[in-house]
Amino acid sequence: MLSALVDSAIDVVASTLNMLAVWQAAVPADREHRFGHGKAEALAGLGQSLLILASAVLLAVEAARRLLDPEPVTNGALGVGVMLAAIVLSGALVAYQRRVARATGSLAIAADSVHYKTDLLANLAVLAGIALATWFGLGRADPVIALCVAGYIGYSAWPVLRTAYDQLMDRELPEADRRRIHAIVLGHSEVHDIHELRTRMSGNQTFIQFHIELHAGMALAHAHAIADEIEREVRAAFPGAEVLIHEDPVDEAGARAPVC
Repeated sequence: MLSALVDSAIDVVASTLNMLAVWQAAVPADREHRFGHGKAEALAGLGQSLLILASAVLLAVEAARRLLDPEPVTNGALGVGVMLAAIVLSGALVAYQRRVARATGSLAIAADSVHYKTDLLANLAVLAGIALATWFGLGRADPVIALCVAGYIGYSAWPVLRTAYDQLMDRELPEADRRRIHAIVLGHSEVHDIHELRTRMSGNQTFIQFHIELHAGMALAHAHAIADEIEREVRAAFPGAEVLIHEDPVDEAGARAPVC
């Protein structure tokens, strides 16, 4: 029950932080934040992951103490009733989130739905621990299962921590996405090459910038039209991305042309 309480308390705090972070991240770019406020989500994710890890450690310590110095589980029937109610409510929440995620296409809601789905499994484990301790006399089953739930809570913090760290450190997009950008750009027959590709994520905002090499004798208007077309195609592949393209002149052999 304690493990379920800790997990539920974390969910409340995490959801509140998510709400505030999403609200802040949605604030448009301003004069002091030209790239927007998307990293608010990464900061919230970092705080959440540290909170989750600390809670998992505290829960593991308490479960280990109970394992070494067992205490009888009291009011087992009440505990079973509470957990059954929690399982029913969590199931209803997951079903509603899945329906909203399909209707809106929200990745955040879809991810939250997966999180609460795993909570259902944890609650079932807690229910089993209470039942084994209350009706089968397996007193150590409760702290053992609590240790397992603590491990699960700590494990769930890792992807949140990694994603938050990557965004705060401006980690590049996955290599598959970078190759996709290369393929889009080099799909234009008039583009000689692409270089200086730089990508990063800030919240749900993607930033992509690169240089394209075009023939030095090309008219400026034509070069601009090519860059606009490439920008549209990259944005179609990465919806909502901010794309910045610089055009470099090259000669017939593909060598960088001198700029006067």
